[in-house]
Amino acid sequence: MAEVKSMFREVLPKQGQLSVEDITTVVLCKPKLLPLKSLTLEKLEKMRQAAQDTIRQQEMAEKEQRQITH
Repeated sequence: MAEVKSMFREVLPKQGQLSVEDITTVVLCKPKLLPLKSLTLEKLEKMRQAAQDTIRQQEMAEKEQRQITH
């Protein structure tokens, strides 16, 4: 294996204490609940549904108008 040179060099203290902690512990944090759909997405879906409903109503009105005139 080729040794890779690092741009940082390791520095060990010449005085004082050097301590290493190998103990891993579980840290519990408050759960973060994310919505399945964002508010913006819900608004867009409502707008799209309203537009589709309007188009359907217009198409039904046009069909009725055609039936009346024929």
